[in-house]
Amino acid sequence: MATSYPYISSAGPIVKTVERLRKQFPAEVTADTLKKLGIAPKNESYVINILKFLDLIDGDGKKATENPKAFLLSEDAKFAAAFEKIVKPAYVALFDLYGEDAWGQSRDELVSFFRTSDSSSDVVGRRQAITFEALAALSGHGELAAPRATNSKSTTTPSTSPAAKAKTAKSHQDGAGADVLTNSKGTVGLTVRIEVNLPANGDQKTYDAIFQSIRKNLIDGS
Repeated sequence: MATSYPYISSAGPIVKTVERLRKQFPAEVTADTLKKLGIAPKNESYVINILKFLDLIDGDGKKATENPKAFLLSEDAKFAAAFEKIVKPAYVALFDLYGEDAWGQSRDELVSFFRTSDSSSDVVGRRQAITFEALAALSGHGELAAPRATNSKSTTTPSTSPAAKAKTAKSHQDGAGADVLTNSKGTVGLTVRIEVNLPANGDQKTYDAIFQSIRKNLIDGS
């Protein structure tokens, strides 16, 4: 069975198209028109089907006579009221079943209605429900989806994992050759580096004495 109710995967292209048509409704709206306007990329055919379903354009994309008059209303509240009168007759079977409550039906209830009416798959039925919800929101029933952020700069936050802390910890050297290190628990430790200059003419006994002194006074000493 051919699908009679239009559908699209997200509300964004519908909302953008309606907003653009409120500014200027061309005498002809086709997929090529939407491409030139940069509206609904890769979703042009779906949007065109929705416009035809609402009797805003005819089969050839020509601007219809009556329904597009609603797009001349600049006030949002007046436009929503006029747009409601366009959407409601298009979904007459839904309103015959639920009355005015159709505007607020849950997603699952709408999916059930569309799948039963069109013998559509679950995926298509959900997209039909999404389409109706978007049109309902434009009619003043429900909230429009927030626009997706674009060209936003990503903010990188430092990782708080112990491994990342260990990787990013910096050693600060002072003039005495000491490193102050901070571990993942915030504990401060002191590492002292000693440079030993061995005499060129020293013998084994001299070297042993130097290292024994280091061990006694710095390593084993308190």
